[in-house]
Amino acid sequence: MILVKIAVDAMGGDNAPKTVVEGVLRARDEFADLEFCLYGDEQQVKPLIDNMERIEIIHTSEVIDMNDEPVKAIRRKKDSSMVQAAQAVKENKADALFSCGNTGALLTAGLLIVGRVKGVSRPGLLSTLPVLNATSGDGRFNLLDSGANADGKPEQLYQYALLGKYYAQNVRGLANPRIGLLNNGTEPHKGSKLTREAHQLIAADDSINFVGNVEARDLLTGVCDVVVADGFTGNAVLKAIEGTASATLHLLKDAIMAAGVSGKLGALMLKPVFKELKGKLDQSQYGGAVLLGAKAPVVKAHGASDAKTVYYTLKQIREIVAGQVVEKFSAYLEQQRSEQTENN
Repeated sequence: MILVKIAVDAMGGDNAPKTVVEGVLRARDEFADLEFCLYGDEQQVKPLIDNMERIEIIHTSEVIDMNDEPVKAIRRKKDSSMVQAAQAVKENKADALFSCGNTGALLTAGLLIVGRVKGVSRPGLLSTLPVLNATSGDGRFNLLDSGANADGKPEQLYQYALLGKYYAQNVRGLANPRIGLLNNGTEPHKGSKLTREAHQLIAADDSINFVGNVEARDLLTGVCDVVVADGFTGNAVLKAIEGTASATLHLLKDAIMAAGVSGKLGALMLKPVFKELKGKLDQSQYGGAVLLGAKAPVVKAHGASDAKTVYYTLKQIREIVAGQVVEKFSAYLEQQRSEQTENN
């Protein structure tokens, strides 16, 4: 059995280190091939663990908080839990990096410390979201880039299509994932200069199952398995979906409470339906956002994550490492470079 070692920023997040450690313990107890290096204040972390099997605590004296400026924090707080965890991945002491902390700082650590795969212009954030009326597939889709790069270039969106393809194949188990380009219309000529040029690049690669442009209104219907976008647009869509899901559940609850006894009785009869709907909209089960294009998996969960979200994200990291997403994509780029050299 090959062990997967995850470097964990135990101090990152609103509820750290308690919820982080709880999620780690659940993952450790369920998966015998996982071991963890917890970076953080040992006096706070150690009392939360009653069994140190496959867990190591590395004491750090600093914490990068949510208000820290990312680049300055990474450069100045050398003994922070996030920096030391990233350093462990760089030095091959761990296979992946996980944090619920400052998003900008984690992305910076991924780029400056862990580093980029050779040939990748800019790594992008991949998020996983639900498909609400799935008749095929696995009931979810990936959005890439969901916020790492506000400005994009056509070549970067093409690389995101390839990265998304490899992730969907090797983590989600989809043999031929459908790749769509987020746009304001489905016609090939629609969109900005960026999306039109990206459309041409993606469509020209026969190895990609490209379904063309897709609109935001169709994403939750399962129109494709991977949605490619620039980081600004992708993040705006991500936040809109998250906000709409939360607002819908609140509106539904308020409507039931305002309907009196009859409304509550009806809700009781429909409780299994509401439970299923809430389950589909619960993003915690889909794991965190993955910085694809880095030399090793760098995964971010929400700052307010609970232990369940931490657990599912660690499970996701296990699948990424086992699927060898980084290695397979690196080999693909190396093959492309070799072919280009031979042709020249």
